[in-house]
Amino acid sequence: MTDQAGEAARFLTRNAVDALPEGALERQLAGDRPLRVKLGVDPTTPAIHLGHTVVLRKLREFQELGHTVVLIIGDYTGRVGDPSGRSSERPHVEPEQIDANAATYQEQAFRVLDPERTEVRRNGEWLDMPMDELFALARTSTVAQLLERDDFARRYAAREPISVLELLYPLLQGYDSVAIRSDVELGGTDQKFNILLARDVQQAYEVPPQSILTMPILPGIDGMQKMSKSLGNYVGVTDPPEEMFGKLMRVPDDAMPTYYELLLDDPFDPARPPVESKRALARAITARYHGDQAARAAEVRFDRLHVERSAPDDVEEFAFAASNGGEVHLPALLADAFGISRSEGRRLLAQDGVKLDGRPLDAGALDVPAAGLDGGVLQLGRRRFKRLRLT
Repeated sequence: MTDQAGEAARFLTRNAVDALPEGALERQLAGDRPLRVKLGVDPTTPAIHLGHTVVLRKLREFQELGHTVVLIIGDYTGRVGDPSGRSSERPHVEPEQIDANAATYQEQAFRVLDPERTEVRRNGEWLDMPMDELFALARTSTVAQLLERDDFARRYAAREPISVLELLYPLLQGYDSVAIRSDVELGGTDQKFNILLARDVQQAYEVPPQSILTMPILPGIDGMQKMSKSLGNYVGVTDPPEEMFGKLMRVPDDAMPTYYELLLDDPFDPARPPVESKRALARAITARYHGDQAARAAEVRFDRLHVERSAPDDVEEFAFAASNGGEVHLPALLADAFGISRSEGRRLLAQDGVKLDGRPLDAGALDVPAAGLDGGVLQLGRRRFKRLRLT
């Protein structure tokens, strides 16, 4: 083995959780051909968030060393739903929705990956198989082996239902590795069982088994749970720059070292004031997906809202009309301007959560003269503004 292969292996595995079997990746890198590095994704949702980019950035590192990434869009496995980390069966997603999500997912993935070194495949190419081939695939594993998975074991012990289709999922994912003859497969730590099982499936089909690399799970901006759109603790790669910057400024201090390690190339400096580390992170990530100019503008906007506590320059105008008596019912105005319910409007007024030109509105006066609102900036919470115009 060459020193170059060892150096490349150490670079690629430096922030991985597992690199298995031990030493396998270095032996592969010492070979005389580019490796085929696999990532399978089920496009059950249309958006990619920063949690997804942890694995995508690792794939990009393989590409920069001359290897080929094979991105498998799970148009068939997406119909089953990956049970990894689930305490119940995933909801069914219609094929039409999966197809629409797949196009969006691929476009967003190329914000990280090099399209020239990426081979995109759909596993419907090979999983739309005759029954005798499905039977042969099912023979490569046992129910006992599949029930060793933590999530299946917990559900089985709790006598919760596990569908036969869910049991098939790891085998279908494993067959992806057979079909594209993957040398390496990447995934989050929640994918470890599946991508290790794929080695067994490959061997059953006399295909050289892949090595595996698992990456840490990025916590959400709450710093507690896995980043997830359904939990609302995510930062999407297509979020507007000001929203992306603002969300990243909410990351808890104790989660910053993980964010730096997994999302940035710069080391985290514990001696640096936390707010400076947070700003540097927010600035770098926003610039990565929107450019330096947009990142600077997002930071200026953030400062106006949260440091100077003043309204941004580009406040959207909202036209409103007065009643016959020349007054406006504030809960109704808030509902129309911001898309909230009138009861929520009354609650926010009572909590001093509504301001006009920086001053809290009196919660005891729900009907106010319309002329007094005309031209003012209405603020709801910290970040929502409308400039009022009486018609």
